[in-house]
Amino acid sequence: MYFVYLLQSLKDKTYYIGQTVDLENRLIRHNRGGVSATKNKMPWKLIKYEEYSSGDKARWREYTLKHSAWKRQKFYGV
Repeated sequence: MYFVYLLQSLKDKTYYIGQTVDLENRLIRHNRGGVSATKNKMPWKLIKYEEYSSGDKARWREYTLKHSAWKRQKFYGV
């Protein structure tokens, strides 16, 4: 199973969208500073995630969320 996830920084309330095959361990890495893109805004909390059957589908969803304001709003629940 593949996951696209939304995190929120507890430091400054910004969001981060990513994708992974191991959601639990990925969140741990984000909160231990093991992800360079998010290490300066720790700690992070998981807001939402979606499951996909293939890596291609998950990568495409991540890409579209990161590049479309309307889809980001829909994912965030705004």
